[in-house]
Amino acid sequence: MTVYFTASATAKGGREGRVKSSDGVLDLKLAMPKPDQQPAATNPEQLFAAGYSACFDGALNFIAQKKGMNIDSTVTANVSLLKDEKDNGYKIGVVLEVEIRGVTQEQAEELAHAAHEFCPYSKATRGNIDVEIVAKAV
Repeated sequence: MTVYFTASATAKGGREGRVKSSDGVLDLKLAMPKPDQQPAATNPEQLFAAGYSACFDGALNFIAQKKGMNIDSTVTANVSLLKDEKDNGYKIGVVLEVEIRGVTQEQAEELAHAAHEFCPYSKATRGNIDVEIVAKAV
C-alpha cells in the first residue's frame, strides 16, 4: 500500500490533558464537556468532527468535479458521545449535514452517497459507528 501522508499527534492526560501534532500546528487543551457550561477546551469528539467534515467535503467536491459539476458545499459533522449499552461504556455516532448549492435535491443525495463511499473517514467508520447522512440542496 502506498502511503501518501502520515499525520501524528500525541495526547497526554486524556480528556483533561493536551493534544499536540508533531509539527506543532495543533497544540490544544482538552476538557470533558459539561452540560450547560461553556467548554473550557476542545474534546476528542470536536476534533473528530473537524476531521470528518473536512474529509467528507473534500470527497464531495472531488466526486462532483469528476462528474463535471460545479458545486458550493458545506458539511457539518455532528459527533455525539453516546452510552454503549453493550458494555456500559461509551461510543460515538455521527450525523453529517451536507448542504450543496447548484444541484437538485436528487443530485445532492446522489453526490452525498457517492462521497460517503469514497471518503476515507467514511471507509474507516463503516460498520463501526452509526453515520447518518442528511443531504440538502440549497
